[in-house]
Amino acid sequence: MRASDLVVPYPTVTLSTPALDTTRILADADLPGLIVVDDAGAPFAVLPATQVLRLAVPSYFQDDPNLTHLVDEAAADVFVRELGGRTVRELLPPQPHELPVVGPEATALELAALMARTRSPLVAVVDGGRLLGAVTLHGLLDRVVPA
Repeated sequence: MRASDLVVPYPTVTLSTPALDTTRILADADLPGLIVVDDAGAPFAVLPATQVLRLAVPSYFQDDPNLTHLVDEAAADVFVRELGGRTVRELLPPQPHELPVVGPEATALELAALMARTRSPLVAVVDGGRLLGAVTLHGLLDRVVPA
């Protein structure tokens, strides 16, 4: 099984896409992450949904989860609004990571190894510089794990 057998069309965002719009795309389509493309449409990074949460949830709650019990749900909604005015560029980690990109001939094992190594929930599939779509962890497991 090759990446070309598993690839599906996948939404992308740019570095200048508003963070709140990105959050809506992730939530509306129930996605594990998004492909960030550069101005030419080439993959630049993968933005896992967990990275968006890291910026939406204040660090003191991440450091001490017991504090979350002190905040009611109405107040918790304010944290997502903290993403307003931010862009995808601000959501990405400061240190660049290995870009999870393969060609259409990559095997399922290559995809799995790349996902594991980069801790990415998806891999962009590129052919001749053109983004074909993505293979998600869910899509990969659905096809390779026997029912």
